[in-house]
Order: sequence, then structure tokens, then C-alpha cells
Amino acid sequence: MSRISTFDDWIDLFRNWQNGLGLEPKMVEEYKFEALFGDLHADEIEFGDMKGRRKFEKLLEIPDQRMRDALLNLIVYQGDTEFGSVEQQRNLVNTSPSEHDLRTLVRVMREEMRHGWQMCHLLVEHFGTSGRVEAVKMLERSADQQQRLLGSFNVKVDHWLDFFVYTEFIDRDGKFQLTMLSHSSFAPLARSMPPMLKEEAFHLGTGHNGLKRVLRANRIPIHLIQKYINKWVPTAYDLFGTDHSSSAEWSYVWGLKGRFDEHETHASPDRDNLNEHARDLYVKEIAGLFSQLNSILPEDSPELTVPSVKFNRSIGGDAHQPYDIHGERLSPEQWEEYAKTAFPTEDDIKAVNAVCKDPDWITPKA
Repeated sequence: MSRISTFDDWIDLFRNWQNGLGLEPKMVEEYKFEALFGDLHADEIEFGDMKGRRKFEKLLEIPDQRMRDALLNLIVYQGDTEFGSVEQQRNLVNTSPSEHDLRTLVRVMREEMRHGWQMCHLLVEHFGTSGRVEAVKMLERSADQQQRLLGSFNVKVDHWLDFFVYTEFIDRDGKFQLTMLSHSSFAPLARSMPPMLKEEAFHLGTGHNGLKRVLRANRIPIHLIQKYINKWVPTAYDLFGTDHSSSAEWSYVWGLKGRFDEHETHASPDRDNLNEHARDLYVKEIAGLFSQLNSILPEDSPELTVPSVKFNRSIGGDAHQPYDIHGERLSPEQWEEYAKTAFPTEDDIKAVNAVCKDPDWITPKA
């Protein structure tokens, strides 16, 4: 593993990582990578057992080593997702349906790189040797080698339909995570979130508007689109973490990571179910998106379905259990047959790619 002493040293490694992506140099050379900061929701800690104390500006102000370790972990996991998503999406530059879509993709990837840059800036500038080590490791892991820390970021993005579903649902989890960190008791992390959230909003719009354009064109069968929803949404559920998480509880107790609705609710937190609370809010939000998408479909078309939170989970109480997308339990034998029809196959990938060769597979951007 490479060793660094300063953030400038890390930038040299970042440039090497960029070069390894295989993108045309102009796609990244024209963008200014920098750490950006916004305003705090409040100067005082907003929740947890230290509520009302002034937020921490420096790591040594944090009174407990366990808090520092938990904070480091939160930053590492967030940064790792940003670099992983760029690795997943980079090959799409060769198949963009329009110049508009190519510009959109490049912007999304640039901003995700900047988000990773932001997290590594925090690690190097505030966490000493351990932060420098983690910032380097973040550039050494690879989604291609399935080394990213969270499952969603080790899954291949096969084509532009895949990309639109990904940005609709996986980036939406990102919005939830960034919002929860925007209330953090560590002020540099909280200040990092407003610019990141502003950029993340564009990524979500890319996914939602892209899917609407696909549905309006009516070239890809609904059952194929549903398969890609089935591919990604359960991984988004997993991104919220395990049920009854002690890590989430301690992050809340220490004021490091709030609830998604922390700024608008007066309800007492259920500290034993913080991840479940965020996941429930996510499910409600995407249900509204499905309503919008289904309103575009022809009257005789089957509708797209929000997968149950029990379906195809990899973590939590329902992990590796045989539930269908409606949450109905199947026998192991039934699941084996059901899974063959629920997820994209190699033939499905070929079918979507064949449709995407025709320029009218997606309606032009208005």
C-alpha cells in the first residue's frame, strides 16, 4: 500500500486512479476538484446524549476514542461508495443515447469523484495516520474486483437502463445518508453535506427523468424494467444497515449521525430501530416515485412494483430468505424457480442492448 504525508500526496494517487478509469482526459481535466463546505443546521449538537454542546471542530475535541473510530468509519464508508459508483458507470460513456446523456453522465461521475475527494480530505486533514491510511485504501479498492465495502457498489452496471435505475434508487439512498450526516456533531463533516446534497439532487433527477423517458418511448418491455428494479432496490434496502443496529444507536447517542427527518420531527427516537426508521422513510419515498412512473404507462400495461423489504435481502432478519417481490414466502424449491424469472439474465442484457441500438428506445430530453 502506498504511503502519504499530505493531501497533495493523496491527490497524486487520485490522479493515478482517474487515469486508470480509461476516460478521455478532457472529461475530468475541465472540472475543478476541491473540498466544498456549506452552513451548519446549528452550531450546537442537535440530538443524542450530548445535545446542546457545541459541535466539534477538531478531532481531539471529541471526548471518546470510540466516537472517533465510529466517525472515521462513517466517513470511510461514505467515500468508498462514491469511488465505487464511478467505477461502475465509467464504461457507459461509449454507449450514451445522446450528447445530452453523455454530458449528464460525465457530470454525475465528476461529482461523485468530488464527493470521494471531500471525504478523503476530511480523513487526511483531521485523522492523522489512520485517516491517511484509509484515504489511500479507498483508491486501492475496486468495484471491478468486488472489493468495495457495500454490496451495491460491487454490482455491474450493464447499460443505460441499468444506469437510470441505479441513479433513481441507489443514489436516493445516498441522499438519505448525506442528509443524516448533515446533522453530525463533527462540524467539518456536517459542513461537507450541503454541497454534496445539492449535487446529489441532480443525480436523482437523472435517474427519475431517464426512467420516465424510457417509459414514454415504450420500447423496453415492462417485465424487463421490473427485473432491473428487482436487481437494485433490495441492495438499496441493505445500504441502510442491519436491523436493531448498535452501531447506528451509538452514532445517534454521540450525535454523529441523525435521523433522515431529524430536522422536521419532534418524535422521540426509537434508538433500537434507527436503520429501520430510515429504510421505512425510503420505502415511502420511492412508492411515490413508482406512482409517477406508473402514471406514464399505457392503460393496458402491467404496473411496476415496489419490491418488498423482505425480497432478496443480503443482511438483516430476512437475509437469504425466499420471499418474492410481494413479501410472500416461498419454499426453497419455489424460490429457485422464481429467481430465474425475477432478475436480469444474460439474454435479458442482450435484449436490452439490442433495443438500445435503436435511437428511439428513449425519448429525447425536453
